[in-house]
Amino acid sequence: QVQLVESGGGLVQAGGSLRLSCAASGRAWSTYAMGWFRQAPGKEREFVAAISWSGGITYYADSVKGRFTIARDNAKNTVYLHMNSLKPEDTAVYYCAARLSTTIAINRHEYNYWGQGTHVTVSS
Repeated sequence: QVQLVESGGGLVQAGGSLRLSCAASGRAWSTYAMGWFRQAPGKEREFVAAISWSGGITYYADSVKGRFTIARDNAKNTVYLHMNSLKPEDTAVYYCAARLSTTIAINRHEYNYWGQGTHVTVSS
């Protein structure tokens, strides 16, 4: 079992920055690939970013490429999502997810564990 708890969401003006954190617990967590997804009201949950178990491979959705950075600190059991140049369309609930594999994936159905989500609101 893996437990994931997100934090760091909030209200920010367009152009601002936020850092989301995902604290993980559970056996062998550091060997799992991790991902961030988001879900806006009335929309499906969509892929944002993913990182391999070692942190050596990352992948981003086109909509956030160049603005968001995913990182992990396996010693602290934490995954981060650094979000810069935020736009109103980034408003959503952001979810952290763990995949029982060392390799990344962009399909949400390939992730096995999910956090409860943290709200991000970007005002114009």
